[in-house]
Amino acid sequence: MASAVTAQVQSNPASAPQLQRGIVKMYFSYLRGQPRGGPPPERQINLSNIRAGALARRAVQGQPDTKDTPDEPWAFQAREFLRKKVIGKEVYFTVENKTPQGREYGIVFLGKDTSGENIAESLVAEGLATVRREGIRGNNPDQVRLCDLEDQAKAAKKGQWSEGGGSHTIRDLKYTIENPRNFVDSLHQKPVNAIIEHVRDGSMLRALLLPDYYLVTVMLSGIKCPTFKREADGSETPEPFAAEAKFFTESRLLQRDVQIILESCPNQVILGTILHPNGNITELLLKEGFARCVDWSMAVYTQGAEKLRAAERSAKERKVRIWKDYVAPTANLDQKDRQFVAKVMQVVNADAIVVKLNSGDYKTIHLSSIRPPRLEGEEKNKDKDKRFRPLYDIPYMFEAREFLRKKLIGKKVNVMVDYIRAATSAMETGSIPAFPERTCATVTIGGINIAEALVSKGLATVIRYRQDDDQRSSHYDELLAAEARAIKNGKGLHSKKEVPIHRVADISGETQKAKQFLPFLQRAGRSEAVVEYVFSGSRLKLYMPKETCLITFLLAGIECPRGSRNMPGGMQVAEPYSEEAAIFTKELVLQREVEVEVESMDKAGNFIGWLHIEGVNLSVALVDNALSKVHFTAERSSYYKTLLSAEETARQSKEKLWANYEEKPKEEVAQLTEEKERVAKYRAVYVTEITDGLHFYAQDVETGTKLESLMESMRGEIAAQPPVEGSFAPRRGDFCIAKFADGEWYRARVEKVESPAKVHVFYIDYGNREILSSTRLAALPPAFSTRTLPPQATEYTFAFIQVPQDEDARTDAVDSMVRDIQNTQCLLNVEYSGAVCPHVTLQFTDSKDDVGLGLVKEGLVMVDVRKEKHLQKMVTEYLNGQESAKSARLNIWRYGDFRDDDADEFGYRR
Repeated sequence: MASAVTAQVQSNPASAPQLQRGIVKMYFSYLRGQPRGGPPPERQINLSNIRAGALARRAVQGQPDTKDTPDEPWAFQAREFLRKKVIGKEVYFTVENKTPQGREYGIVFLGKDTSGENIAESLVAEGLATVRREGIRGNNPDQVRLCDLEDQAKAAKKGQWSEGGGSHTIRDLKYTIENPRNFVDSLHQKPVNAIIEHVRDGSMLRALLLPDYYLVTVMLSGIKCPTFKREADGSETPEPFAAEAKFFTESRLLQRDVQIILESCPNQVILGTILHPNGNITELLLKEGFARCVDWSMAVYTQGAEKLRAAERSAKERKVRIWKDYVAPTANLDQKDRQFVAKVMQVVNADAIVVKLNSGDYKTIHLSSIRPPRLEGEEKNKDKDKRFRPLYDIPYMFEAREFLRKKLIGKKVNVMVDYIRAATSAMETGSIPAFPERTCATVTIGGINIAEALVSKGLATVIRYRQDDDQRSSHYDELLAAEARAIKNGKGLHSKKEVPIHRVADISGETQKAKQFLPFLQRAGRSEAVVEYVFSGSRLKLYMPKETCLITFLLAGIECPRGSRNMPGGMQVAEPYSEEAAIFTKELVLQREVEVEVESMDKAGNFIGWLHIEGVNLSVALVDNALSKVHFTAERSSYYKTLLSAEETARQSKEKLWANYEEKPKEEVAQLTEEKERVAKYRAVYVTEITDGLHFYAQDVETGTKLESLMESMRGEIAAQPPVEGSFAPRRGDFCIAKFADGEWYRARVEKVESPAKVHVFYIDYGNREILSSTRLAALPPAFSTRTLPPQATEYTFAFIQVPQDEDARTDAVDSMVRDIQNTQCLLNVEYSGAVCPHVTLQFTDSKDDVGLGLVKEGLVMVDVRKEKHLQKMVTEYLNGQESAKSARLNIWRYGDFRDDDADEFGYRR
């Protein structure tokens, strides 16, 4: 009722009149004092000599003799008048009387002393309370004044003395609305005015919604405060900080005017956010350590879940209240170990990667809070006898791995460690295996959270944790939101379509199957592959996407150190540098897209051939880095000269495999080199294309008529049977025909497919490149394939020449080349091999002048000094030409010999 005020005070209760101070807590009953280290004591003070209408009461559950009682007339208005006047205000009061039951009656003044407003008098003056005249004493001036004020209110027809009814119907939503969820949805998450009527605990409140007067119980979205546990005997035991959390909310919201956003209603529990002009109580509770975030209701919080996580994080860092014993999951890690940049070397699983740190060490990182695709229920027991391959047999596992592989392999990523999952031992039943310690982190690339991207595509699910489990992703809410989107859109694991099936034939070690595949792979030339595993520096496992098979592949032409392995006679000791060779191969090709040329196979069904990645021959690269030696079987290969050149360079470095190499006696070497002379065997070629790096493509004039005949026949066939536009689906490595700008069709190879509108092609007979729409491509007729006539454009570069690093200088040299030799016939002689292509000298057909020497004399390029004795005559001639260009200060020498001041790191060497 409105004739009682509750105060929380610090003084002891006294029955004799004595002025005391308190702060009003509730409109009808309680006063409180100032808090000192916790919730202060409370006292209920009933206003003496007056009576106000009683508010409605609901029947007590379990007591059939009690009934619902409605509001008495003007009871609600009296309550509201008193609430707005005194809630949260400081008051003075005196206790005049105390009943045997402990009820206290007194006078309450608004303010710091008795000069303030008398609350009882104000209620009577407004006609919101009546005077208890039966207890009036004529000599008490305070009581006489109350009677006078009541008479004045009657005369003025105020409040209950007016002719209006003044009644309100307050309805409990729980008992008056059949479907609370529909009621909540009808509000469309718009703020509703309300009064907080009761605080059950820090995060559970009762509110009166205005203007419809619905009473609702609201749980704050996204958080949970310590609660009061009800015991079997009906008593309540507070959890640690439950009373403090309740007081924190009460002192700020109880009986206050607020706005409430009703956000959801799962299982008849209404979730909402309470907004007060002074702040958001949800965030304040978290910030002060009175509450923790809860995942199940965080998803409906409309004010930004990141704000709640930030507030909770602040409380944890300060170790306040419920977090006083908190230890961060990464507390034992240095800052450099918590956040770092690393290069991705391998995708282990759909939720784990191996990265290379700046220190050179390798580290396995698990993506925080996500679970990769896995078999569920009956699927686990299917095909027990079948050889189980998780990557291909678990639905969406391959798609998840491929997403990570294409996105991350070889790229630098940002790693932020969220927690370290301790090692676990296996369960006795064997149902749960042992796991080593795991470093779980959020991995981003280009600002994209990889785990979130996986989940949003339906290629992983989010792990649900116990509420007190703090070991989770720092972006856990974003992961939950991404999973909700994936479920809504039916993506990946959440799709109702049939799961993708990957029928991959593993022919590793299957000799008969390998024999069947061999002719096909040999005829295919270069084939696309993905390196699935590296056994050693020269032994790999490849996935062939076109052929949908797995093969074991041995690098041709080299002898690579063998690692340790189990043999019938015991463990074979690893050869020196075998581990280094394996690491080199892993870093270069593991899980990368490569091209392979299969030449043959061994008795065990392993294929032998050459592997190329981005223009690098892996066999040559291993030899060049002194991790392999050239094998005699390379002699019949077109890469033999390149391998020998690489081996010679590695041998001169005297590193790794060549660390103990000793050159043969000088006399013997001299005798051999004297016998070897430079061979000048020039042949006629037609230069068709010159690249920006000063390489060029040329056709042999000798086979020119064959090319002309083939092109004429091919174009005739195309004219007779034009290809259907758009029927060809290009894939990298495919040979095809492409329509050039002149409207004619030429043979080409697909190098890259960005989109159907952007296909990169290389014209194999002319050496030029172009980006075309797939509508300008068609399948290469079999009669005109590379088996009928090999590609006619061969790549070369100039011998004895070092290309300028400066872009303008290089452009000048290229322009000079284009003017002098492009689309002209020249004479070509191979001088020595290179890692990419042969190094040659070129002569003009008529004058027999050396084209490269001319570039040197014009000061457009520098000389690359070779040490081979049989080339010294040529090198001397080139150096003399360079000296004359320097003396005349031509082109790159216009400012003198810039190499005297510039270090090697600037791209120049003498």
